[in-house]
Amino acid sequence: MYGTQTIGKDGHLYIGGIDTVRLAEEFGTPLYVYDTALMKQKIRSFKEAFSKHTALSWQIAYASKAFSTLAMIQLAGDFGLSLDVVSGGELYTALKAGFPAERIHFHGNNKSKDELAMALDAKIGAVIVDNFSELNVLDQMCAERGQNMEILLRITPGVEAHTHEFIMTGHDDTKFGFNLDNGMAERAVLLALRSEHLALKGLHCHIGSQIFETEGFVRAIRAIFSHMNVWTRKMNFHMKVLNVGGGFGIKYTGSDHPLPIGRFIDAIVDTIEDECARHSLSVPEVWIEPGRSIVGEAGTTLYTLGSSKDIPGIRKYIAVDGGMADNIRPALYQANYEAICANRANEPADQSVTIAGKCCETGDVLIKDALVPESFKSGDLLAVLCTGAYGYSMASHYNRLPNPAVVFVEDGEASIVVRRETYEDLIRHDVPLKTFSSRE
Repeated sequence: MYGTQTIGKDGHLYIGGIDTVRLAEEFGTPLYVYDTALMKQKIRSFKEAFSKHTALSWQIAYASKAFSTLAMIQLAGDFGLSLDVVSGGELYTALKAGFPAERIHFHGNNKSKDELAMALDAKIGAVIVDNFSELNVLDQMCAERGQNMEILLRITPGVEAHTHEFIMTGHDDTKFGFNLDNGMAERAVLLALRSEHLALKGLHCHIGSQIFETEGFVRAIRAIFSHMNVWTRKMNFHMKVLNVGGGFGIKYTGSDHPLPIGRFIDAIVDTIEDECARHSLSVPEVWIEPGRSIVGEAGTTLYTLGSSKDIPGIRKYIAVDGGMADNIRPALYQANYEAICANRANEPADQSVTIAGKCCETGDVLIKDALVPESFKSGDLLAVLCTGAYGYSMASHYNRLPNPAVVFVEDGEASIVVRRETYEDLIRHDVPLKTFSSRE
């Protein structure tokens, strides 16, 4: 159980003091439900972890790619977070949410000129430059506008995090960033320092996602400072900011054993301070970018059970009214989840079944071996836990399935923050042919 999840006397799963059966009846299924109190608690845990390091300056930037809606961005803003965006759409959402532009950092390996213009128009806090072409384009655009922009350079430190290969981003063979060991990073630093319109504040690295140990961060930081020691003396580059990214692991299932947030922050800060002392460098402001670790465990997806198929001696399939269109992670990353029968939550879960989605794909399977009550049947309500990150944000219209609604729940109140799409929404931007012609 996560956050405010409880089982009531009626045997129903409650989140934020609200019966999930009632939520399903009111808002329909599939339904993304977010425990707002748990998200606030996660944010506070990051702040408390940093607050112990009294001599340090720091920023916590919510990585909005994990879950980006107006309401979520507003919540992050209300708690004083900065914001990591990776596209024009995420930037537009942030600005429409009233998020302070000076606290927005723009990431991405292929920012278009229109996106960069949008960032410059909004006067955002920083652009995290990913490659030489972007560095040149941004410099030219700033020169043409007579405008300055603060930047960080994304560095690839050559560190492989212990995670799925699709979400490792710090090793040498990746599309992201300037490699440390082949001279790309040093050349980028030199070019940025020569620019009249780009102010190089510091460096950024992100080694991957769903990380359960501190060693990867420690090795990445040490790799960066081994070069900073040279760059400071060779190019007079004084790093004011070091952004070590995010990727802090969370508990999806009982086999996951994430570290307390404080363990990560202590290891990061202690290593930076040790390296600065060793190389006689000033301690930079430390930035991090948690996304999944703020919203992941706070999200629950509710489904209604439909058809079933029992293959004797092999497995029993039970299908729900959603699937890979609203949560592609199991198909994409082989991600694992746990679930509970939300309307029979107090019954023994002693039957193993495979939870299949309704998409026309063999791989549309949410959970291979889910434990559910023996009485589990069509019409029951299934709650898949810990779906707050990369469910809604990666949802698609595959098979022309409308996207689910999103609700925030807290203290017995539910707030709709994204309305359920209709079939009309699916064709809203379609343009039909006016005439048909054929030639024989």
